[in-house]
Amino acid sequence: MALDNGAALAKPQTAKELKAWAEARGVRFFMISFTDLLGYQRAKLVPREAIEGMCHDGAGFAGFATWLDVTPAHPDMLALPDPTTVIQLPWNKEVAWLASNCVMENKDLNHAPRNVLRKLVAEAAELGLRVKTGVEPEFFLLNPDGTGVADGFDDSTKPCYDQNAILRRFDLIKEISDCMLEEGWEPYQNDHEDANGQFEMNWKYDDVLATADKHAFFKFMTRVLAEKYGLRATFMPKPLQGKTGNGCHAHISVWSLDGTKNAFSDDSKELGLSDQGRAFLGGIMKHASALALICCPTVNSYKRINAPRTSSGATWAPNSVTWTGNNRTHMVRVPGPGRFELRLPDGATNPYLMQAVILAAGLDGIRTNADPGPRSDVNFYTEGHLITGAPKLPLNLLDAIRAFDEATELKEALGMEFSNAYIRMKTAEWNDYASHFTAWEMKNTLDI
Repeated sequence: MALDNGAALAKPQTAKELKAWAEARGVRFFMISFTDLLGYQRAKLVPREAIEGMCHDGAGFAGFATWLDVTPAHPDMLALPDPTTVIQLPWNKEVAWLASNCVMENKDLNHAPRNVLRKLVAEAAELGLRVKTGVEPEFFLLNPDGTGVADGFDDSTKPCYDQNAILRRFDLIKEISDCMLEEGWEPYQNDHEDANGQFEMNWKYDDVLATADKHAFFKFMTRVLAEKYGLRATFMPKPLQGKTGNGCHAHISVWSLDGTKNAFSDDSKELGLSDQGRAFLGGIMKHASALALICCPTVNSYKRINAPRTSSGATWAPNSVTWTGNNRTHMVRVPGPGRFELRLPDGATNPYLMQAVILAAGLDGIRTNADPGPRSDVNFYTEGHLITGAPKLPLNLLDAIRAFDEATELKEALGMEFSNAYIRMKTAEWNDYASHFTAWEMKNTLDI
């Protein structure tokens, strides 16, 4: 695969440039894509000849047919593509992908995830801040029906960094990595993770909106390419009982608007974290239980963050609201000056909403000068009981919904139209789950 990073980075800025870009590269169709409230990716396939009109007028969708908070009686929801996000599919050069902004009746659809994030990016800019994040998405490669690990030889008790196992998946990992290289994402490492059949791929951090777009495309790309090799890629938080779940850790730093000064970095402060960085962290800690609804958004999520010990010996997931230095047993760790890692999010998190809620909580922390409280450096897996006063994260999705609903400041920061819509959808999801009869119920109560 020929790599042309210079061409990849020279993204078109306008509809006219986008069409010329497509003609020069042999692109015949565009996928005009958006991510709905529950994280599903939606798209229309549009011929190159129609793209200028789509950039002006938008591609039409019936919003009710997706997980957006609209009814069949609402007007068309239009997806306006952002030309700067275009990615030519490395595995199908005739098609290019575009992230889009959702509008209705000439106004942003306020509860659409990318719009929620864009609003908060603008608010950060008003404070003179530019938030950057990197994500660490984990995923499993399963057999096509999703019932087990596809690699029968991948069965060791501690499979993390297994060099034979990752080489058996070399063709797929290489193709995904080459795609990121071609797009100028600067990928830097790939590894087999702590569960059998589990992998992680990393690329360089970027502005939060760019990271969210890349994260959305990465999930799409990984699933498509896995299918090519007869595999099923899943980001489900806990697809296999007794195994480590899929996390999506976020590394967070805040910079000056020109990107030259790390506002989180101060070598004179504890762990090299500036007063502003500490206040941002304080906002994360203050709202952690409410963050869980967006960072851990499914019923299955709470089988990851409240899991018993896994077969490898550790869950690598938090269950309490604590922070630390370079210690992976807590919800937040500060691995070095000028940044911190939030270990709460899982693989099901919506790429846009995860970034949005991090901004909302952090900016609230800065505005209120929130105190994150004392750090703890104990091994939380073995000595967590020695920590007093640390709130527990929600035990299930219903508890997370309630915690989010009580977080008035956070809901207002995200926008009440979004917050109310999200609560309604997640409550309906919980009610649907709660009314579902299971084999466990039959086994344990049939003869009572």
